[in-house]
Amino acid sequence: MGSTPTPGTLWISRARARPVSLLKFVVVLRRKTDWTFERFRDYFIGVHGPLAQKIPGLRRYRQNFPIVDPKRAAPEWDCVVELYFDDKDSMEAAWATPEGQAATADVEVCADLARTSWSVVEERIVIS
Repeated sequence: MGSTPTPGTLWISRARARPVSLLKFVVVLRRKTDWTFERFRDYFIGVHGPLAQKIPGLRRYRQNFPIVDPKRAAPEWDCVVELYFDDKDSMEAAWATPEGQAATADVEVCADLARTSWSVVEERIVIS
C-alpha cells in the first residue's frame, strides 16, 4: 500500500478498497493514408472495438480520438488506445489467444503500422 508501483503498472485507488495494480499498454495510431479520419474512426469504433473487447483478461479499454479545436493544430495521430491488464504475463497471454490475434491482425486493416507505435507505460496520476 505504501510501496511505489513498478514501471508499467498503474495503482488505482477505490473508495473503501485497497489499491489495484494494473499494467497499461498504450497504442498511438495513424490511419492508413488512403482512409479519411471519419472512415477510420467509424471502423475503429464499430469493427475493431468489438474485437478488442473480446480479448481475454482485458480489464479496461479506452479509445481516444482527437476533436477539432480551432485554437490548436491537429495532432499527428488519429487515435490513442489504452488497454489495461492485470500484469505483463496476463497481457502476453491475452495477445496469444485467438481473440488477441484477431484484434491485433485487424489493426492492420485500418492503421498504418509503420507510423503507429505502442508501449507498456508507467502512468502517474498527479491529480485525481
